[in-house]
Amino acid sequence: MEYILKKKEDGTTITVRDVQKVLLEMMLDIDKVCKKNHIEYFLVSGSALGAVRHHGFIPWDDDLDIGMMASEFPKFIEALERDLPGQYVFHCFEKNKKYIVTWPAMKIRKKGTYLKEVNTLLQNKCKDSDGLFIDVFLYDYMAKHTLPDLPLRLVNTILTPIIIFFENINFNPKLLKRMFRGVARLNGKLNRHSKYIGDDLTWTYRNPLKPYRYLYTDVFPTKRISFEGHMLPVPNNDKHYLTAHFGPDYMTPPPEEKRAPKHIVDIEL
Repeated sequence: MEYILKKKEDGTTITVRDVQKVLLEMMLDIDKVCKKNHIEYFLVSGSALGAVRHHGFIPWDDDLDIGMMASEFPKFIEALERDLPGQYVFHCFEKNKKYIVTWPAMKIRKKGTYLKEVNTLLQNKCKDSDGLFIDVFLYDYMAKHTLPDLPLRLVNTILTPIIIFFENINFNPKLLKRMFRGVARLNGKLNRHSKYIGDDLTWTYRNPLKPYRYLYTDVFPTKRISFEGHMLPVPNNDKHYLTAHFGPDYMTPPPEEKRAPKHIVDIEL
C-alpha cells in the first residue's frame, strides 16, 4: 500500500516511502560517523520494531529514531562537528541555547528539505534549517524500582509545561533548560552502579510511574541486523526491549485501519 503524505499542484506526490529513502541515506551517513568514532548507538522505538518485524522501516512509519547512552553524547557531538557531511546540520542545546530541551536531545536535519510536524505546540527555534530529521534520544542509568527515581522525574515532569509555556511566548528560559538537563544528568549519576537503563529524565511524555526500563545487558552490546538491506544496530536482546516497549505481541502488526503515518503535516524533499 502507498501512503501519500502530500499531493502537489503538478499532480506529483510525496509518499512515506519517498521520505524513508531519504531517511535511510541520512542514517547511513550518521552510521559512518559513529563507526569512524567508535560511538555505540542503536535504533529505538518504532525504528527498532521495524528492523525486527519488517527488516527495515515499518511501511507506514514516517520517521527514524536512534538512541545512545548519555555518556556517549559529548563524544557524538564532537564527531558530528568533525565528520558530518555538509548536507546536514544538527541541533542540540549544547550548541544552540534556543533548542527546545523537551524534544529529543538532538535533531539531525538535511539541508534543502522541509518538514512541518503534527505537533504545532513547539515550533523549531533553530532557524538555520526546518529540514527532514532523525531524532537522537538519550538513555541513562536508572533505579531498579520506580520510587527512587520519582522525585527527580517529577521535577522534570513539572518543568516541562513551564518551559513549553515560555517557549510559546517567545522567551527562552535558558536557566530552566539547564536545570532540566541537569536533573537528568544527576539522576544518571546517582544510579551509575545500577544494572538498569532507560530514557533519560528529559523525556517526560510518559506516565512517571511507568517509565520504560531495561537491563543494561538487554541493550548493550548492541547487535547489527538487516535494515533495508544494510546492517544497523538494535538492542542486544531485542525481544526484551520490544516487549517492554510494545507488549508481547509486538510482532503482530496493528489492524489495517490503524496503519497510518503520524508525524508529518507538510514535507518537501
